[in-house]
Amino acid sequence: MLGTVVAASRCGIVRCEHRRPIIAIGDPPRPPGLARFFERVVRQALGDLRLGGPTEGAYLAALLTRFARADELYAIRDAAGRPLDSVAGLLIEAERAWDFQAPDFDPFRERRVRQHVGDYALFMTGLFREHVERRAGAAYYIRQGQRAYQAVADFERSALRPEARLFAALAAGFERYAAALAYLKRVYFRPDDLPSSLQPVLRLLTQW
Repeated sequence: MLGTVVAASRCGIVRCEHRRPIIAIGDPPRPPGLARFFERVVRQALGDLRLGGPTEGAYLAALLTRFARADELYAIRDAAGRPLDSVAGLLIEAERAWDFQAPDFDPFRERRVRQHVGDYALFMTGLFREHVERRAGAAYYIRQGQRAYQAVADFERSALRPEARLFAALAAGFERYAAALAYLKRVYFRPDDLPSSLQPVLRLLTQW
């Protein structure tokens, strides 16, 4: 049965998002060459599109490597310990980080959750846009992804960390980087042309 999550952010955004149940499946182990493969194809795709630089490319490659496992894609959990599989649910969890009465109160958790919102929205919008359109709409994911990355940039800037530039660039170029992931999937994710050790993971990233 499908459920509905309602998220309210401090920006005043309220959104209903239809969810589907999370299906627990065994993830294939990451092949040793997976990170190198993603580094190569991301570099090629961004070069084809003349987009971004080495820092953005390294971040996208690391993101794909990490999210090749479902336990990383759904790494953020709610107060009951359930993995969150929607932007709406993640936004609620980001707000809960400021609940002073919560036994696990941790304001620094907001930064981690906001980064995950940006990563999740970028990954899903880039690789599984049709699913996103059916679920909540790509415009919603794009808007919340941009805001999440900008919030992380602001956190990093307040701490005088150089990573602020990276997250500001991801926020400003969110739609272009999502389009780059879609291009990468279409052009470079061809399981039949890859070593057999990479095919199970690539199959998961090309089928939903």
